[in-house]
Amino acid sequence: MKKIKLLVIMILSLVLLSACSIFGFVLPGNDGNSSATQDRYAATEIRDYKGVRLDPSVGPRDNSIKGIQNVDIGTYSLKVDGLVDKSLSLSYDDVLALTSYEKLITLHCVEGWDATVLWKGVLLKDVIELAAAKNTANTVIFHCVDGYTTSMPLQTILDKDMLLAYSSNGITLPPSLGFPFIVVAEDKLGYKWARWVSEIELSDNAYYQGYWEMNGYDNTADVPNSRK
Repeated sequence: MKKIKLLVIMILSLVLLSACSIFGFVLPGNDGNSSATQDRYAATEIRDYKGVRLDPSVGPRDNSIKGIQNVDIGTYSLKVDGLVDKSLSLSYDDVLALTSYEKLITLHCVEGWDATVLWKGVLLKDVIELAAAKNTANTVIFHCVDGYTTSMPLQTILDKDMLLAYSSNGITLPPSLGFPFIVVAEDKLGYKWARWVSEIELSDNAYYQGYWEMNGYDNTADVPNSRK
C-alpha cells in the first residue's frame, strides 16, 4: 500500500511539473526563473532589454510537425513567387543585406505559454517589394522546410510591418526557433509564426488554410485581448 501511495504522489508531481512548463508557470529560482528556464538561455543571449525581462529563445518544448530542422545554409535559398512580376531566389546573405529592424514582441502559443523576445530581421514588406506583388495578390502563404504552411492577409503584414527575423535576443536564430528565418507574426497565435521559411508565395486565395488551419484551428489566429 505504501508503494502504491508513493507511486501516486510521484505521478501527480510529474503532472504538476508538466503543467508548469506548458502553461508558462515556473518554479522560481533566485531570480524568479526556474532552473529549467535558466538552462534554455544561450551563453551570449541578451536577457534584459530596456527594463524588460526577455524570455529564452528556445521554448519549453518543440511542437513542430516533423521535429527541429537543421538547414544547410550553403544550399539554402528563399523563394519569393506566385503572383509577382519577378520570381526570386534569395540566398541567406541576400536577405541579411536588406535594411534590418529590431522589435520587442511577445509570441503567444496556443498551448497557453508565451515568450517575449527581442527580434531582429528584415521587413517582409521589403522582401515582397523586391518581387513586386501583383495587384490581385491579397494573401501571403509561407512554406517551410519541413512541409509546414500557413498564411496571412498581405495587408495585415504590411500594416504591422511584420518581420522576417534571423536573430533573437542578440544571437543568430537557433535551429529550434526556425533558423534561418522565422515570421514574427505580431498579435497572431504561434502557429502563424512560420519557422524554417523556404518560400514566400503571393496568392489571391484569401481562404487558404495551412497545416493547423486544416485541422480546425482558426485561420485569423488573433491573440485574445486578455493575453496581450
